[in-house]
Amino acid sequence: MNKLNYISNFYFIGIGGIGMSALARYFKAAGKNVAGYDKTPSGITSSLEELGIAITFKDSVEEIPSIYKDIEHTLVVYTPAVPKNHAGYQFFIQYNFNILKRAEVLGMLTQEKFCLAVAGTHGKTTTSAMLGHLMAACELPVTAFLGGIAENYQSNLIQQGEEIVVVEADEFDRSFMQLYPNIAAITSMDADHLDIYGDAETLQQSFRDFAAQVKEDGILFVANGLPLTGITVGIEDDAVYTAINVNIENGAYHFDLKHPDGLLKDLALNLPGRHNLSNAITALAMALKYGCPAEKLAKALFAFKGVNRRFKYRINTAEHVLIDDYAHHPTEIDAVHDAVREMYPNRRVLAVFQPHLYSRTRDFMEEFARSLSQFDELLLLDIYPAREEPIVGVNSQELINLVTSPRKQLVSKNELEVKMRESKATIKVMMGAGDIGEEILKITKKFSR
Repeated sequence: MNKLNYISNFYFIGIGGIGMSALARYFKAAGKNVAGYDKTPSGITSSLEELGIAITFKDSVEEIPSIYKDIEHTLVVYTPAVPKNHAGYQFFIQYNFNILKRAEVLGMLTQEKFCLAVAGTHGKTTTSAMLGHLMAACELPVTAFLGGIAENYQSNLIQQGEEIVVVEADEFDRSFMQLYPNIAAITSMDADHLDIYGDAETLQQSFRDFAAQVKEDGILFVANGLPLTGITVGIEDDAVYTAINVNIENGAYHFDLKHPDGLLKDLALNLPGRHNLSNAITALAMALKYGCPAEKLAKALFAFKGVNRRFKYRINTAEHVLIDDYAHHPTEIDAVHDAVREMYPNRRVLAVFQPHLYSRTRDFMEEFARSLSQFDELLLLDIYPAREEPIVGVNSQELINLVTSPRKQLVSKNELEVKMRESKATIKVMMGAGDIGEEILKITKKFSR
């Protein structure tokens, strides 16, 4: 752990975040003292508490355990989502504690190790989880820091050794500029996080800057068609690594992988959607380039169960299907829509969507409306603000006014169950990155009775 070896106490402000919690798990497993703060309890904070990590949900200096007020032995880790007026954060600033962003700590953990990093505005969580799983299944000494809960491990941390690190390279706040990977992939670079970048060109430049940080003897994979120089990956196209002979049997993709050294035959992926097939090709390409034995990859891929809240079936019966997805960008909603239509071509589909961030809703208002108009029915929730204050004129009423499909309603969370039961759609999809994730669990419980 290089310099981090000499630190005995780690205090996380925003410990319930998906990236923060993976680091907290890592340091706890390394025998360090770990504690933290978060705004509200969640499934993630509960799982951390089960590991013996003390968490407070009250922003008060008095809530910080005394050992973490020892400036000589404590590192404070925070996320930019934490407001600057946070009392605990201000306490550590006032007394000149060693304070680092999550991304900086992640960058330190990848130093002096073989690093495989997956970047992209979409697909990086599933691809990095697949890659971590493939390498673990090949019995390699890998640690993977994931941006979602991998179903196979029920965790966002895979730990099987220290020599190799797989990371999700997050473009938010330019976090991925802390990384210098040996092998990297860029899955997509659609406009997003314009509250940070200002415009699409600046965001794309940040991906080019990240690509330039791949080590001199390293390798960069890019989705075929992206305006980047790298080894291309794709599906039934002219990419260097591409899926061929693709067909669907019993809900799974069956395909062969054509690559520079030959053909990897008889692969199967149990995740719906061609976007997931593209993720699989990228993960397989990175694993092969690292040197994973090809004969083990087919079995490992078939066993991959996906990532929580990425097209996760909450209910799956012949009469009724309820799907949970993290989609919060128009491109991601399109991918979910295409996957649902491919899996259930003649079924009526209800979409329940909670927009995430006022700024993102403002920046992509028309694109959201176009994507949501593809579904047969729509229930739209209010915008989940996360770290933002309201923006005048940006609300869900404005968005739903632009949706062209006739069966659409603006609903509150209290109305969700009733409205969803009134729907005649047999396929129901709930999407969003906010607290709709908690609502989905409630709806699943009620619909499963």
